Amino acid sequence: MKLYIKPGACSLSPHIALEESGLDYETETVDLKTKRTKGGEDFNHINPKGYVPALLLDSGELLTEGPAILQYVADQAPAKKLAPANGTIERYRLQAWLNFIATELHKSCTPFFNPASGDEWKKIAGANLERRLGYVDEQLADKPYLLGEAFSVADGYLFTVLSWMPFIKIDLSKWANLTAFVERVSARPAVQAVLKTERLG
Repeated sequence: MKLYIKPGACSLSPHIALEESGLDYETETVDLKTKRTKGGEDFNHINPKGYVPALLLDSGELLTEGPAILQYVADQAPAKKLAPANGTIERYRLQAWLNFIATELHKSCTPFFNPASGDEWKKIAGANLERRLGYVDEQLADKPYLLGEAFSVADGYLFTVLSWMPFIKIDLSKWANLTAFVERVSARPAVQAVLKTERLG
């Protein structure tokens, strides 16, 4: 498998999942401005959506969208328990978290990375993020990870989005549980390896 990434972007999440899974994979960086891969290919020909992450499967098929890639990776290594079994209520809880992170946290960060966005848009998005982060902090009050005692692909996704907070001037220190969560996840060997590979740590 080959994962197309931009260091520090949302592709960090499936990169963490792949490293945690123990599966064989490789990565290739993409310049999202020029739409060229490190190998010189036109990324738009690989993924017409034009953004990362994108996972090229050994079959030649391409899988896009972070939450879908995360669940695919988890299902290829069931012994690692990165996602609850399909059909269980726990799996639907995982999907609920993935959806929440994608729509309420990830997308609320968009204005801060878009040069065309105005101050009013950023203000609204920032207020939404503050409310949503407070909710997640409450959910982590009695457990180390989003689903309980075990790390899942949703935790890697949350960690990725939280890693952007310093860049958009949101101080996580006001939320003790989120701060502890970031420290806990960042200490995982697989996460350390990915951060080193992407030159983020």
